[in-house]
Amino acid sequence: MDVNNVAAVCKALGDSNRLQIIQMLSDGEKCGCKLLEAFEITQPTLSHHMKILCDCRLVNDRKEGKWHHYSLNCETLREFKKFIEGLSCVKKGSDCT
Repeated sequence: MDVNNVAAVCKALGDSNRLQIIQMLSDGEKCGCKLLEAFEITQPTLSHHMKILCDCRLVNDRKEGKWHHYSLNCETLREFKKFIEGLSCVKKGSDCT
């Protein structure tokens, strides 16, 4: 994962609603209607959040009839995790890895 993709994922995760959506999707695919029930936001606002999550490839979108079903993109999550795990800080005399 290149730094531009990592930056897009970080930006997407920088919103508490989107973080909650990711948490909700961590236990499986959800219909947009179920996600909407969990928040006090409008459908257009949910669509905006989902577009950001889909654009950075954190979330997959599957349309069935008039409903959108969302799931985590595990490959992107693994790549992001690998990038983060590769970060370390070395201070003189200590290691905070």
